[in-house]
Amino acid sequence: MAVSNETRVTQFILLGLSKNPDLQIIFFFVFLVMYLGTITGNLLIMITIYVNPQLHSPMYFFLSTLSFIDLGFSTVTVPRALVHFLFPGITISFNNCITQLFFFHFIGGAESFLLVLMAYDRYVAICNPLRYTTIMNRRACLLLILSTWAGGFIHGCGQAIPVMLLTFCGPNEINHFFCDGHALSVLACSTTFFSEIADRANSGTVAVGCFTVLLVSYVYILSTVLKIPSAEGRKKAFSTCASHLLVVSLFFVPILFLYMRPSVVYEADKLLSVFYTIVTPLLNPCIYTLRNEKARIAMRKLGGRKVSSLVTRKN
Repeated sequence: MAVSNETRVTQFILLGLSKNPDLQIIFFFVFLVMYLGTITGNLLIMITIYVNPQLHSPMYFFLSTLSFIDLGFSTVTVPRALVHFLFPGITISFNNCITQLFFFHFIGGAESFLLVLMAYDRYVAICNPLRYTTIMNRRACLLLILSTWAGGFIHGCGQAIPVMLLTFCGPNEINHFFCDGHALSVLACSTTFFSEIADRANSGTVAVGCFTVLLVSYVYILSTVLKIPSAEGRKKAFSTCASHLLVVSLFFVPILFLYMRPSVVYEADKLLSVFYTIVTPLLNPCIYTLRNEKARIAMRKLGGRKVSSLVTRKN
């Protein structure tokens, strides 16, 4: 028997990370500090790359795009979570919930494809250095970036549409700090079989596919690096690859654990979600700048310019 429109749920309540009001306040300040750090770190990377001509290369172009995506990834979830931490009873409409779900997977999918693209860039630079500028020209880089956004858009639609077609008639409390497919599906009063199949096929293709391609790419990259006769050359190549491998691990390992198992929501899932939605975007600028000498020097120069301009204004 069909559920009448009057009984359908149109508003949801995000329960956050804890039902304890005191803990919710603590989470508010922790999330706020981390979000401000994410904004500062990623904006600093984008500005540094933009103003420094020496960093106008494909690798840094992709890095600035990663910083932009990380900003968006955190912004999709954190501001709404902060509101719900302060006002636990506040609701989110069904349409806004689906919108958040779409953009979360849209941007997350784009980041997955971008990380593969960055691995390909390193593969070409290390395995085919003489052809690097020819292969990774400006037009090719722009097309590759557009393809990551297109892939993310398709992934976001594949995650949001099946959930949007479900019927919700109560309860309306989402056991999460943002709207995600798993947490929403368990509240549905209609069958979730097709949405779960679509979720597995979509997430599996993106997460497992991207992670497999990354692993294969780095097998080839590392085998080539080991053949470099110069110890300094090997060290430089390893340093660049190590940064990227660390970012890939921080992003993909929690996602593979969460989305490649049965649709059961555990309390620990929310903590894992914190890791790749908030912690990873915060750490990425630190990982790349601490291990990249060019980026460190450029940031110091940028800081020096700001100090000099302030001194000039005072004088």
